[in-house]
Amino acid sequence: METQKFCLALDLKDDQNLMAEYKAYHQNVWPEIIYSIKDSGITVLDIYCVGNRMFMIIEANADFSFEKKSALDTNNPKVQEWEELMWKFQQALPWAKSGEKWMIMEKIFELK
Repeated sequence: METQKFCLALDLKDDQNLMAEYKAYHQNVWPEIIYSIKDSGITVLDIYCVGNRMFMIIEANADFSFEKKSALDTNNPKVQEWEELMWKFQQALPWAKSGEKWMIMEKIFELK
């Protein structure tokens, strides 16, 4: 089955205590969040951090779309609770539109 790959970026608030707490939450992600990620068609999800900038790398099956994931998340109270909690630590990128969190990055190079 063909897979898709996406890279996204988001910032954390530039506060060492908040960044440490955010990282601690990601050492023990709620099971409902893991289920919702997998149920959407995502097969691999990695988050990297440098300073307060985060990068998320997603691999998903061919049926995955961010629109479908968003619809599923909107109707999942536990995901909404997690997202609200995570927003305590996160801040939008400087060029983000109002309400925009993780932003899809443009691929500009691929070594083949």
